[in-house]
Amino acid sequence: MNLQRLLADVRACAVCVNHLPLGPRPTLRAHRSAQILIVGQAPGTKVHATGIPWNDPSGDRLRDWLAVDRNDFYDETKVAILPMGLCYPGRLPRGGDAPPRPECAPLWHARVRAQLPSIQLTLLVGSYAQAYYLADRRSATMGETVRNWRAFAPDIIPTPHPSWRTMAWQKKNDWFEAELLPELRARVRELLN
Repeated sequence: MNLQRLLADVRACAVCVNHLPLGPRPTLRAHRSAQILIVGQAPGTKVHATGIPWNDPSGDRLRDWLAVDRNDFYDETKVAILPMGLCYPGRLPRGGDAPPRPECAPLWHARVRAQLPSIQLTLLVGSYAQAYYLADRRSATMGETVRNWRAFAPDIIPTPHPSWRTMAWQKKNDWFEAELLPELRARVRELLN
């Protein structure tokens, strides 16, 4: 199966339709020439409304972390985006978005990744992506996994999710901005140029 046919199948997916409060709207981007893969959590309501991944304040923060503009970020020939959950999963009773639906990654990730032969950097954004892709190689906490980023670089770099909640974590962990972000930006710049 070629990538375009696979993406059409993914975008038509309705496997967990009964669990999605806003209905299915699988949101991803991919092209065979992409060299960077961003694996995040799941779309929020703003992304669900527009169908554009990372089209929200978290996306603004992520683009700042990467030091890329919207044109490069959304150029799917350069950057592929594959969330752990492809559709908006709803809200938790105590607030915040629900976890990514568990059906998505096992159903689609290996098939999509097999169609992305040029990937040289996979960015694992948040604990769900890190748990799935690093499994027993990750540390006890997301923060420890990110602190141990050199163990996975240069092919994989784990980061926290760039939500507003991460801002307090980032202030307490100044090594993230001083050590990880310059290396991440240099790697991204190298691959985009």
